[in-house]
Amino acid sequence: MPSQIFPTSNRSLDSAVSTSSTAFVRPKEDQNDPSVSLLDHSATPSYRDLSLKPPLPRASSFTSSRTKPSRPRHSFNQKRRRRAASQDSFPNISDQTHTSTRSSFGRDVAAETFLLTRLGFKMLGYLGVGYKWITRFLALSCYALLLFPGFIQVGYYYFFSSQIRRSIVYGDKPRNRLDLYLPKNGSGPKPVVAFITGGAWIIGYKAWGTLLGQQLSERDIIVACIDYRNFPQGTISDMIADSSQGIAFVCNNIAEYGGDPNRIYLMGQSAGAHIAACVIVEQAIKEAGEGESTSWSLSQIKTYFGLSGGYNLFNLVDHFHSRGLYRSIFLSIMEGEESLRRFSPEVMVQDPNIGNVNSLLPPVVLFHGTGDYSIPSDASKSFAETLKRVGVTAEAIMYDGKTHTDVFLQDPMRGGKDDMFEDLVGYIHAGDAEARARDAEAPPRRRLVPECMLKLAHSVSPF
Repeated sequence: MPSQIFPTSNRSLDSAVSTSSTAFVRPKEDQNDPSVSLLDHSATPSYRDLSLKPPLPRASSFTSSRTKPSRPRHSFNQKRRRRAASQDSFPNISDQTHTSTRSSFGRDVAAETFLLTRLGFKMLGYLGVGYKWITRFLALSCYALLLFPGFIQVGYYYFFSSQIRRSIVYGDKPRNRLDLYLPKNGSGPKPVVAFITGGAWIIGYKAWGTLLGQQLSERDIIVACIDYRNFPQGTISDMIADSSQGIAFVCNNIAEYGGDPNRIYLMGQSAGAHIAACVIVEQAIKEAGEGESTSWSLSQIKTYFGLSGGYNLFNLVDHFHSRGLYRSIFLSIMEGEESLRRFSPEVMVQDPNIGNVNSLLPPVVLFHGTGDYSIPSDASKSFAETLKRVGVTAEAIMYDGKTHTDVFLQDPMRGGKDDMFEDLVGYIHAGDAEARARDAEAPPRRRLVPECMLKLAHSVSPF
């Protein structure tokens, strides 16, 4: 097992991919981001008509091929061609046609696959190719293969469902995009979950929240999956800043999409749980300071849910190193050893110099599996106990024997009753008797992967 990282290229993870079809000039910073260069339609300025429903902030990034001028007697066909070109060339503001969905599917799949492949290889480059990571990679390949039937179905839903608004722009930095999962029932304002995905701070991506977004939207809950810059494109400060800006967008604009601005919940998973916890602590410090301007308020967040997260980095550095996320890389992500305290929410809330900051924090509920060996469940137990000592309402809910991926992937793909999901929905619908009644009558979710394959995936999972 090598004791240091193999040399890697200094080229950015998200080097630009040129596209000759782009009809606008990207900001200089966006030119180095694959999520912009590959998904140019998401960076197109949004067009808003107050007389219409909220637009779909994404547009086709290609134009139809030019045709020769038709003779007058063929004017009818010429008008049809012009209509088709017009539909392909301007922002799509409704779901009135399925043609545009079919034509954009191949482009979207190729772009998303290319981006995720680059992220994966960049992570392998940083972690090295020693014996430990070769075996991990093989285990990951087997794990992905076993869950492949579920991934195919979830991917189909992500690209084809009319209930998803993909790649909504929330800021001017690379990766400043979010996906919205909207319930089919459009009546009345809906509760909202702002979700920050995990990915070891290196391969986080908004599409990782598709399965959760689908499940919650079926229970009449809007989900906003927030993307953010990963390492090495950004460090932890950039991830926190991006996530905070995405939360601000949700708080200030979700009413346009049918969300209730008075019922917004924040949730993070794995590395996303750590980032989200840092966000609320940093926001509380800002709000407690004098004259500090903020674009959103913690009073808008009813509860923070942390799923399989780590909140005291001092206790995790050695653990991550033994797992293959080597100390040098981890400290680079966290901006050096001297910054571990600042980015450890459990340590920060115990600081006697922060005054009444803790009184501004929302209630905290932490979910964790006791069989998690990526981030030990003690991380959530310790954080919950610390929060209680400093006067914050907090609770840790443990799931016996569940691993890091069981509670987020295998259990939802199993169908039927999912304990973590039911607990989450129970908190969100706690004050809504009608919603609780509907939850009790909700049909069990269908199985996506055979049980034998799920059990094998549990045993080979490298997480």
